[in-house]
Amino acid sequence: MTDRAHLAYTLALHKAVAPDPARNVCWSPFSVASALGLVAHGARGMTRDELTVLLLGDKSGDLVQLGELLTRAGVLEPPRDNEDEPIIAVSNTLWTDESIEVLVPFVEELGRWSSGKVREAPFREAPGEARDRINVDVAKTTRDLIPELIPADAITADTRSALVNALYLKCGWRFPFTEGATRPKPFHAPGGTVEVPTMSLSERIGYAARDGWQVATLRAIGGVEAVVLLPDGDLADAEPDLDEATLADLLEAPKPTQVDLALPKFKVGTQAELTPPLNKLGVRTVFGNDADLSGISTVPLAVEAVLHESVLEIDEKGLEGAAATAVMMRLASLPSPGVELTVDRPFLLLVRHAATGVVYFVARVSSP
Repeated sequence: MTDRAHLAYTLALHKAVAPDPARNVCWSPFSVASALGLVAHGARGMTRDELTVLLLGDKSGDLVQLGELLTRAGVLEPPRDNEDEPIIAVSNTLWTDESIEVLVPFVEELGRWSSGKVREAPFREAPGEARDRINVDVAKTTRDLIPELIPADAITADTRSALVNALYLKCGWRFPFTEGATRPKPFHAPGGTVEVPTMSLSERIGYAARDGWQVATLRAIGGVEAVVLLPDGDLADAEPDLDEATLADLLEAPKPTQVDLALPKFKVGTQAELTPPLNKLGVRTVFGNDADLSGISTVPLAVEAVLHESVLEIDEKGLEGAAATAVMMRLASLPSPGVELTVDRPFLLLVRHAATGVVYFVARVSSP
């Protein structure tokens, strides 16, 4: 799997999930790829092809390699002396009703992914209890940042299984923002200029200006980095034209530069049902009665919903984020010099694993 394939998937789904550039959004390419990648492992025929094209750009893409890449991204580098331990927690769980027999090869593949396991939930007999078990497990992994991934009406009479990924990430900056220097400063949001708490940093960090964007890279403990992408003009005009080639070039462009950075503190979160955007991107068969998930179970299954929730907070000390994705499955019917960078208008921010390029979070901040 190439970085370009991951970036292409990230941008395609980002634009489908969040088409309105005036609205804040945060979602996790890592979490969605983990959940859908495992579903793809258990899919066959057209069902598998559509998922693989989305995730890897080609129906012949290597899903095993995807699993290995995501597993690598689930491990952080150890801290240096006097640095706080970075935290990452990842879980991949296939929750099944007792009526569903999961095939051994799928259980083995699940076990090769980060913390992969199969657990039982009484979807038929006690759907409320099944929901509680999943939500409690997700809340535990995400340190209670996502306490209720599965809403009350998400488990239907036909629901028999749910494949759930949960992610938690917390790490401090290598170069923390100046303590006590955060001040209200103007931010030119789509709805008008507002005063927002803005942090200050004067440090030698990664920086580049090209292709109509300024890019600043903030290194965090554990081999994580946050990449600020500030367009020269309006984000609403620049974001739709951002493709994987341009994004890859921007991510590779920053060089050590003395920068006076002013960046808003923010916390953004999103809850989304991903079925419509996935349909828009060509993933359709898995949702219908022609779905082939025979690599998971001999019982005919189809996906009834893909639920996602994500939250990301950036402050002076570091970043904290959590995300979870639940693929709900039902019974299927048989059939250079110093520069100054002030982030005072809408921008994008990616949090990614530096060594693999896997994107943990994408955030659009239109109004902090």
